[in-house]
Amino acid sequence: MQIGDIAIGGDEFVVMAGPCAVESERQLLDTAESVARSGARILRGGAFKPRSSPYSFQGMGVEGLKILSKARELTGLAIVTEVMSETDVDIVAEYADIMQVGARSMENFSLLERLGTCGRPVLLKRGMTATLEDLLRSAQLIAASGNPDVILCERGIRTFETATRNTFDVAAVPVLKTVCHLPVIVDPSHAAGVRSLVPVLARAGVVVGADGLLVEVHPEPDKAVSDGEQSLTFAQFDSMMLDLEPYLSLRPNADRLYAAAGGLD
Repeated sequence: MQIGDIAIGGDEFVVMAGPCAVESERQLLDTAESVARSGARILRGGAFKPRSSPYSFQGMGVEGLKILSKARELTGLAIVTEVMSETDVDIVAEYADIMQVGARSMENFSLLERLGTCGRPVLLKRGMTATLEDLLRSAQLIAASGNPDVILCERGIRTFETATRNTFDVAAVPVLKTVCHLPVIVDPSHAAGVRSLVPVLARAGVVVGADGLLVEVHPEPDKAVSDGEQSLTFAQFDSMMLDLEPYLSLRPNADRLYAAAGGLD
């Protein structure tokens, strides 16, 4: 799947990184510059935020999209951001390179149908209680509506275990890559819910053959308005990228993968 000069699902291992929510221009631009230096190819950041509590930060909306666009101009990073409603598809598509469907929206069928005509690739997150069959049905709906460019994302599912925020279904990656041709990435941040576990789960994603990562990074995680406890600092993200290099080097087409992670000049 080609997004500018980035190929997802090919030889490259593509890392998408950035804050859970766009909070300010300075916060996002600092993050974009840092993750780009560490080897990320795509900047993530939520302009519209689906929150469990109506009292939580709901995002900056269109102003957040404009800040994301400015970050792309300054760094060259592509942009992935979430769209929550079919009525927002046009405005989000105006600014985003990839349209993200969050876990809570995986079965928002009106939204999925509308994304079939959005003209942008779609990153489809697995729902918290969704089976892989459920995930693939949602992907098929987007494709049947006119858009075959779907990226699947394993971000952990809700089980009886409470040690982590969600339970990372590591087997989902090879299963999905066996039964379909779509790129599969993993989100270790939402799977773990604790920043210290994010690099370990990222490593597991590399080993089982994921095509990339979606990772939360923030300049000051303890002050983040959302998901600070699972967000990496700039230094932690850089360290994680370096830690992934030997695992990436063991994969097929290792030179390209290793370079994508910043390991080669």
